[in-house]
Amino acid sequence: MDQFLDTFLNWEYIWQVFPDLLKTGLLNTLILAGASAVIGTVLGMVLAVMGLSTKRWLRWPARVYTDIFRGLPAILTILVIGQGLGTVARDVVGTNPYPLGILALSLIAAAYIGEIFRAGIQSVDKGQLEASRALGMSYRNAMVKVVIPQGVRRVLPALVNQFIALVKDSSLVYFLGLLVGQRELFRIGQDLAANTGNLSPLVAAGFVYLVITVPLTHLVNHIDKRLRVGKKVAADTPDLVTSGTVRS
Repeated sequence: MDQFLDTFLNWEYIWQVFPDLLKTGLLNTLILAGASAVIGTVLGMVLAVMGLSTKRWLRWPARVYTDIFRGLPAILTILVIGQGLGTVARDVVGTNPYPLGILALSLIAAAYIGEIFRAGIQSVDKGQLEASRALGMSYRNAMVKVVIPQGVRRVLPALVNQFIALVKDSSLVYFLGLLVGQRELFRIGQDLAANTGNLSPLVAAGFVYLVITVPLTHLVNHIDKRLRVGKKVAADTPDLVTSGTVRS
């Protein structure tokens, strides 16, 4: 037991790594996950619209893209983009792997987010689109102003879950060899663990991951509950019918 505690809960190493985890690792992890989430959401919406198109030349490329990036292991995609594309894009990004790491995570996220959006849009009753068209709205306006907003609202919990996955997947970017100031949580913990031969720094990094993901998990549950049960009406809110506000 003492050996276990010394290997995984050595407070000397934990306190030693915490400043770098909070100052450098946390910031870079949030940048990687946040930037990837924004780009992945935009690309995902494009993929969802393409996937719902009646035109095969739009629908099939979206399907193939989704199957490939959902089927490949994330680490393989990151290595192919970061090392393979890095040799081609060296004139643009130089030797800095940070942008390529964001690109790889964004492409992976887009495949999952696109499916989330597609499922959400398809869950909206077809009568919503038909009613909008009956009111004189074009198909494009009906989709943008009526159908898509309802579909996005329904999949908010799934989108937050995808962001949680991105936070954890950002640890895989360390395979690209980030610079000292670009290291994310896992890389900082791993570096000190390798130098000391003790795994306590990795446990400290895991704790910081929990600080990020656990509140987001509870946020997902809260959003899901609000969407399912709706907003409660206050007890002292006057009833519009009985108060005479609504009249026939």
